[in-house]
Amino acid sequence: MKGFKNLTNNLYIAVLVTLLLISPVAASDTKKLKGDESDGSRAVPVHLIPLLDEEGNKITPSDKVAFPFSPLKTCGGPDCHNVDVISKGWHFNALDPDIAPGRVGQPWIYVDPRTCTQIPLSYRPWPGTFRPRQLGITTWQFTQLFGRNFPGGGPGQIDSENPEEIMRSFVSGKLEVNCLACHNAHPGQDQAECAIQIARQNFRWAPTGASELATVTGSAAGMPETFDYKMPETFDNPELRPPTVVYRENIFDSKNQVLFDITRNIPNDRCYFCHSNFDPYAGEKWSQVEDIHLKSGLKCIDCHRNGLEHNITRGYEGEQTDSANPLAGTLTCRSCHTRQENTDAAAGRLGAPIAEHEGIPPVHFEKLACTACHCGPWPAEKTTRTKTSRAHALGTLNVNKSKDVLPHIIYPVFVEGEDGKIGVAKLLWLAYWGRYEGDKVTPLNLEIIRPIASKVITEESMPSSGDWPDLTKEGIKKILSQLSDKISAETVYVAGGKLYRVNGKGELTGEQHKSGEPYYWPIAHNVRPAAQSLGAKRCEDCHSTEAGFCFGKVEVDTPVRSERGKYVSMFKFQDISPGYMKLFAFSFVFRPWLKVVAVIAAMIIAAVLLLYGLKALGYITKSISEDDKAGQS
Repeated sequence: MKGFKNLTNNLYIAVLVTLLLISPVAASDTKKLKGDESDGSRAVPVHLIPLLDEEGNKITPSDKVAFPFSPLKTCGGPDCHNVDVISKGWHFNALDPDIAPGRVGQPWIYVDPRTCTQIPLSYRPWPGTFRPRQLGITTWQFTQLFGRNFPGGGPGQIDSENPEEIMRSFVSGKLEVNCLACHNAHPGQDQAECAIQIARQNFRWAPTGASELATVTGSAAGMPETFDYKMPETFDNPELRPPTVVYRENIFDSKNQVLFDITRNIPNDRCYFCHSNFDPYAGEKWSQVEDIHLKSGLKCIDCHRNGLEHNITRGYEGEQTDSANPLAGTLTCRSCHTRQENTDAAAGRLGAPIAEHEGIPPVHFEKLACTACHCGPWPAEKTTRTKTSRAHALGTLNVNKSKDVLPHIIYPVFVEGEDGKIGVAKLLWLAYWGRYEGDKVTPLNLEIIRPIASKVITEESMPSSGDWPDLTKEGIKKILSQLSDKISAETVYVAGGKLYRVNGKGELTGEQHKSGEPYYWPIAHNVRPAAQSLGAKRCEDCHSTEAGFCFGKVEVDTPVRSERGKYVSMFKFQDISPGYMKLFAFSFVFRPWLKVVAVIAAMIIAAVLLLYGLKALGYITKSISEDDKAGQS
């Protein structure tokens, strides 16, 4: 009887597991809907569809209250696109621990001048970055801070564990994956407006407000937790304006459907809002160098491709081992511009010129990435600073256009990457307050730091340029002393590569420490053509005693006033011997002389050979003449 009971339980478990495996929930990830599988036509289907709210209800112009439409419900139904699969794409899956992080990339940079903090954040386990929760930043707060530059999803759709934020999320809603952020070809798609809505905590309204279909006014940030967006008429505080949707006239047809201008051929401008790079020291945009691929007519999506799963190719060497995208290995610099044996015939894709690299020693391809010679600005005596959309909110309303605004991103920096090859990168020096335990520094929660730092770093000391305030060593000592009263472990400050701490004598010390090592990430744009690559003019582009490639000066960015204006040599990031490189570079000084000496030596040898050749010819002629005379006699 007991054995029969065990058998019954086992059968029950087996049936339950089978049902789970074949259930619609499990199968939804792989099921292809009618909008997911092409019939072969290159034409884009007309998207004349109804608008659905977040509960799946149809929106009509006769509705008493106009609700914002839900991109997931609208694009996902009825049986149109598998939004569950799409929502796991590269732009949305950073919080998934099962997704391979791949090569390190640009982090989200949290900056707080009032606490002299500048720190790289990422939900991906990239070495050198920190998880937002280490600074006390929840997913809801992260969405409000950085949601302007991601197309919804990810942390925007995660349920908060904070009771106060749970209540706020009922008011603000979630920031859904917004398909229109990339696929809407209508010129009225306005991501800057989306940023405004997110700043107002209008998360559920942001996709609607950014589209050309409606205007969204009001702010969820000022609404109490009791506010119900479904019944705004019950809210009677005249001093507060709840989020309100007004759909534009004549967008609905007779069937209450709306026409979307959807495209698979994503325009570059959609990418630029989140992925622009700007050098404020290089003059106006019209005078700056542009990427040769884009000037040749290519689009971002020609290289950064994806299928339904939205697992976008990033284009770095070795990506095929990190990614499930089968195209990853065929969309790199090497695969398009060089011929390789035993690989797919990707060379010359989209008219890519084949790089022969005649006369360049093979060691260059063993030690250097393609980007080292072809990407970014030409290396100079000193590095400069750059701005990016994600770090500086480029393209948003009232953005600070100062050259000195934080964060300070240093470039071009030539560093040895994870693959052992030197490439070009952007660099960020860290600045943060932390707990020091076992030679390891863990960032402190910002809520602990702010009230203490505000006593030392006052509002009056904040420069209007958005640059660092003047933080003195005495100020660091005061803040650390007050933090030690609240933190059981030793507290320290990390900035400019140094770790500051108060020793047993009550003195502030600063020493180089691994916790202060800068974070850097590779760049692959803007790409320069072969004629403008390093080494195109002469070897001395890199191999001279003053070449920026090895001996350039990299700025050390720090809020500490007495430490500013310092630099470190470029070779410190390349794991090479500076003495050897100096000697090797110095040899190029004498190479022109060696060429002259070689030419003169060759001329002397040629003259000697000619002289002895003439002598030999005379000897042979004389010998033949004597033989003829002997034969006649």
